[in-house]
Amino acid sequence: MADYGFYHLTRTPLEQALPKLLGRVLSGGGRAMVRLAEPARLEALDAALWTCQDPDWLPHGSPRTGHPQLQPIWLTTEDTGPEGAPNGARFLFLLENTAGAHLEAFDRVLDLFDGGDAEAVAAARGRWKAAKAAGHALTYWQQGARGWEKKA
Repeated sequence: MADYGFYHLTRTPLEQALPKLLGRVLSGGGRAMVRLAEPARLEALDAALWTCQDPDWLPHGSPRTGHPQLQPIWLTTEDTGPEGAPNGARFLFLLENTAGAHLEAFDRVLDLFDGGDAEAVAAARGRWKAAKAAGHALTYWQQGARGWEKKA
């Protein structure tokens, strides 16, 4: 079972919060797969990751660029099969209310959702219930004045 963390965005938008989390994964020698709902959002995030300032280097690819095995971060709109991410990632980032059918293929799942969007919050609650029923170890993080704060 995966360690499944819910990340409640309340202070910064996704485009600011995500690069820092991805940077932590890379600095620890990990690989990540980032799942988005829409191809247009994937293209926008792809561009944003190349120009982000903190961290200033997030090497990544997508189905458009190909060669997933060479990409430390893989952006996609597709779910994985039981074999896991095409880039060998052990970290799965779920954005825009996406879910994963094969979470067991990952060590850690990070589910980021916008706290200012009532539909996103309701959808995250549904994913929490499903992940809990599936037996995943759950944690809930919320942005606070000093960064991410783990809540009980």
